[in-house]
Amino acid sequence: MADNRTFTMIKPDAVENGHIGGILDQITASGFRIVAMKLTQMTQRDAETFYAIHKERPFFGELVEFMTRGPIVAAILEKDNAVEDFRTLIGATNPEEAAEGTIRKKYAKSIGENAVHGSDSDENAQIEGAFHFAGREMF
Repeated sequence: MADNRTFTMIKPDAVENGHIGGILDQITASGFRIVAMKLTQMTQRDAETFYAIHKERPFFGELVEFMTRGPIVAAILEKDNAVEDFRTLIGATNPEEAAEGTIRKKYAKSIGENAVHGSDSDENAQIEGAFHFAGREMF
């Protein structure tokens, strides 16, 4: 069912700072099962396509530059109520406003470098997962 899967990326800042293991530990300890995962790097075209919804926003260029500066970990996660539960686990976009114990409170430095992406809807989870993974890469 659609509400059992979500998409996430561990962003370049968290990868650079060595937080992949800690973030993945927190994800799996929260009951998520990883059904697809890879270390990859987005090209400029990838980032522009993935974040096209923000194209007219003033931060678009900075976002694309940030997301292409280094590797990311892309993953599809499975759990009942996956999107909502994962959004709760990662916390507010601004780490200063994120709840204690959330991924962003622990690992994010700022609104712009906020460690992790989480899909905001079941529909976007499917779109974002399909952007990064072929069907044969999901288990």
